[in-house]
Amino acid sequence: MLNKNGTRELVYITKIDEIKPITGRDRVECAVVGGWTVMVRKDELKAGDYAVYFEIDSKLPECAPFEFLAAKHYKIKTQRYKTPDGPFYSQGLIMPFKDFVDASGRVPAWLAEINARIASGEDVTHTFLTEALGVTYADPADNARKAKSVDKYTKMTQRHPELFKRSWAKWMMRRSWGRKVLFVLFGKKKGKKNGWPVGKFPGVAKTDQERVENMTWVLNDKTPFIVTQKCDGSSGTYILEKKRFGYEFYVCSRHVRMVNENQDCFYSTNYYWEVAKKYDIENKMKDWLKKNPKATFVCWQGEICGPNIQKNPQHLSHTHFFCFHWTDSINGRLDIREAAKLWKNYQMAVVPIVGTVVFPDTLEELKEAADGTYDSSVCEGNTNCKREGLVYYKTTEPTFSFKNVSREYLMNH
Repeated sequence: MLNKNGTRELVYITKIDEIKPITGRDRVECAVVGGWTVMVRKDELKAGDYAVYFEIDSKLPECAPFEFLAAKHYKIKTQRYKTPDGPFYSQGLIMPFKDFVDASGRVPAWLAEINARIASGEDVTHTFLTEALGVTYADPADNARKAKSVDKYTKMTQRHPELFKRSWAKWMMRRSWGRKVLFVLFGKKKGKKNGWPVGKFPGVAKTDQERVENMTWVLNDKTPFIVTQKCDGSSGTYILEKKRFGYEFYVCSRHVRMVNENQDCFYSTNYYWEVAKKYDIENKMKDWLKKNPKATFVCWQGEICGPNIQKNPQHLSHTHFFCFHWTDSINGRLDIREAAKLWKNYQMAVVPIVGTVVFPDTLEELKEAADGTYDSSVCEGNTNCKREGLVYYKTTEPTFSFKNVSREYLMNH
């Protein structure tokens, strides 16, 4: 679930929407939270109860009360179970409050605060606990690329894993002054110069999108939505700003502006600048601004895919950039179909546009639609690459979009 800053939270308080049986299973049942279905112990929870929900992709601390996850390396992934009615998908982990109270009856501070708020009549649904419980992404790569919940020192060690395996670095990290010294040397401060330009360009935002499971109410909207295939890589943002004397070019990863191609980033290769040069993005944007003199900026956002990026599910032999957002100071966010026509003039590839759809009445029908394979145009001709899922854009409001991730894809990633 995304917080108000558009950053994903992995853990939060939820209220159980429904409890229903799982055919062929006597000791467990299904708890429904929004669009998520989760296997839980029978008779442990009922509809209306508060509980703690851990989303898929989470890694929990290796301590109480999570020892039961040791065999799974404390990771929460999509699980598929066979039943007489077909496959049952359990996505996430739900734990009742009582599981966090130790044998001596001690209640952790965060839970005591939650209980006090509930006692006062407050609805605590969607209280985020990612940081309080020390939960990170299950994939170390995602912690370096996405996570905002870990502190600056943890991020520093994730950026330089080999360095911080050394005994002297470990010795310094155990001391407050040592951590500060190391951060000066290796911390990569995010100052104004290389900060992501949040709020600087109207309509331009980071590309994280909410999952449909967290917004099931959208099924009631029968406005046609544009459907695109979701490429799986690393998001890149490119902005060219017209200034009084010349232009300023912004090259950004998910959270950081890459001031130059030598700037340290998660990947050993700075793919963000590689793409900028490979596709000559700055000059193409400059051409558009010159042809549209009233415009003060133009922004292209898309997915960088290729070898060594997100396990390369599209089986690519070299780096590609697939556009999905065009935003400029005159038009705001363009309908992706209109943007695709403009990108074609600049020989830029676009994520596959499937067509338009009116949503079905059930989430299960929508989830099944996410399964399938990528269009060969984004797989260098390959026709059997399983796709990550679909993205939906409202035809009457191009800035409103969400993703529908394939459960079959998640079983293998």
